[in-house]
Amino acid sequence: MPGQKLLQQNEGFLEAWETYIARGILKTELIRTVIADSWIRSRKHGVDPLSQKIEVTLSHEELQKRYNQFMALVQTTKPFMSSLYKLVGNEGLIVRLTDKDGYVLECIGDQDLVKTYGNLSMYKGCNTKEEVIGTNAIGTALAIGGPIQVFGAEHYCKQFHNWTSSACPIRNENGRIIGILSMTGPSSNVHPHTLGMVVATAEAIGNEIKLERTNKRLDVANKHFYAIMESISEGLICVNSKGIVMDINLFARRLLAIKEEEIIGKHIGCILDEVHESKIIDMIHNGKKYEEEEMHFKSERRKRISCIVNVTPIKGQDSNEVEGTVFTFRAAKKVHSLVNKIVGAEAIYTFEDILGGSKLIKEAVKVASIAANTDTTILLLGESGVGKEMFAQAIHNESIRRKRPFVFLNCGAIPRDLVASELFGYVEGAFTGAKRGGHPGKFELADKGTIFLDEIGDMPLDAQVNLLRVLENKAVVRVGGHDVIPADVRVIAATHKDLLKEVEKGNFRSDLYYRLNVMPIQIPRLRDRKEDIKIFIDYFIDKFSRRMGKEIKDVHHSFYKAMIRYDWPGNVRELQNVMELVMNMVEDKADIGYEDLPSYMRSGEFIKEQRWGMKNDSFDLVEIEKNTIMKALDHAGGNMAQTAKLLGIGRSTLYRKIEKYNLEHLLK
Repeated sequence: MPGQKLLQQNEGFLEAWETYIARGILKTELIRTVIADSWIRSRKHGVDPLSQKIEVTLSHEELQKRYNQFMALVQTTKPFMSSLYKLVGNEGLIVRLTDKDGYVLECIGDQDLVKTYGNLSMYKGCNTKEEVIGTNAIGTALAIGGPIQVFGAEHYCKQFHNWTSSACPIRNENGRIIGILSMTGPSSNVHPHTLGMVVATAEAIGNEIKLERTNKRLDVANKHFYAIMESISEGLICVNSKGIVMDINLFARRLLAIKEEEIIGKHIGCILDEVHESKIIDMIHNGKKYEEEEMHFKSERRKRISCIVNVTPIKGQDSNEVEGTVFTFRAAKKVHSLVNKIVGAEAIYTFEDILGGSKLIKEAVKVASIAANTDTTILLLGESGVGKEMFAQAIHNESIRRKRPFVFLNCGAIPRDLVASELFGYVEGAFTGAKRGGHPGKFELADKGTIFLDEIGDMPLDAQVNLLRVLENKAVVRVGGHDVIPADVRVIAATHKDLLKEVEKGNFRSDLYYRLNVMPIQIPRLRDRKEDIKIFIDYFIDKFSRRMGKEIKDVHHSFYKAMIRYDWPGNVRELQNVMELVMNMVEDKADIGYEDLPSYMRSGEFIKEQRWGMKNDSFDLVEIEKNTIMKALDHAGGNMAQTAKLLGIGRSTLYRKIEKYNLEHLLK
């Protein structure tokens, strides 16, 4: 079936098509150049894109004459067409052969499709050139002299928008085009490798035509069919109706570390574990198609290989009996890596994205950079909202695992009884509601990469035992299973809790704590680095201005001062939310001032308790001194001379105390 990405692109194709048909404007950012050029040619040829029936058809006598003229091409091509159709094994597809003028000479496949959609130029004698039916794979392949796949709304005529076709020219020994091989069907049934298969088969046909002796055709056809199998970037095994292996391609042999002579002629069960052997036998006998089944292969050299398998039965052309079965598969780890990319399981932040010029944040970044160049376990410590995940992503992107998956799991955001299955996966039947075939856990998905375990302090004790075992053995065992699955994963954990206190309370295992606490990194609270607040304010103003399309004329000093005085219990996350609120409320081309702050930051309680950062019941002399200096600086508007005079101390003494309490940001 086509990839999700291509299906999404078809929406853009349709938008481009509608724009071109209605206004003659080409949206080249939405369609390929080769399609745009074809649309232009189709319009010049006067093809009606909205016509329900466009066809040029040969009479019976004319078709017979052409058929006889290209008899050698037809006889050579038909075995390849049949093999290609059986290899795909999809009743919703049609394989066609046309001559150099675009007339259909042969058609193999779903005859019901031909009868139902005969007006779509699918049967023998129809002409498929661009001059007749506009942009389509066969006609466009003739026009450009090369292979092409035309998907959905890329077709010039609307009646073809639900179809996808792949076509490739067939050339003779002189390099001249003598025909076109194509595979066509509803967009939902087209295999991702369709074009590659058509190209490989067309090239095989071209090579066959170059051979002079007819008695070698079958032998050469088998060789080229074998070449098609060998060129596919998936494991492929063909078995007969009894499960005996007839063919195995190079990709499969390499993946399973097995030689061709070790498997050909033997039952496929010899390379499957006991659990899946009986399952495969049932699949072969019932003649049904299966997709994305997880199975475990084995060989003498390697213990077990987990794969994602597609099972396609091969049925007789004139009967419904199963003649054999084709298995295509890829290593589960490769599929998991692809899934991670699709769903966004990637780290996007680097150390350059971490804002701040304070001493504390620079020290944290420095330690994290050092840790990134090791492969040890890291424990990120800090309150909620300080940016622990950003640090984790930056560490991953700085490490040697940067091109591998980055998988995230918040241990406190999922039900406690599901933590183990999320982390380590589960086998089929492990519990009520478990998926058929089981499901991989986060550690399997993160193989060769990094897993970020946020809120590790909320992990249940039974899951902590399993996590400790994984960290020590570099392997996982799925819930309900027994097989040991290697998992080379770098662990970055994070928590806002004091794990030592949790250990004392019996909520966290001491052995896991010491296993995680190899390289702890303390990420500072925002209230401990208030000199960075202005940087964040300016950053978020710029960010939200671009997003909301607003222009801010100026930011008053009173706004900065109030933001700096606030205690920020929610850290950077809270500051971001406040700035988004402010930017939503402020008008375009206006100033931002103290009055734009949220009401709770302008309330009397805030003035009393947060303005100087001092609680009512505080009698700490250091805090009193710090807050007295802050109050004097505010009263003097940040002027050093006036502040020193108010406090009755020398300016040099005041400088030392300002540096001691990190109050430089309050100076004028």
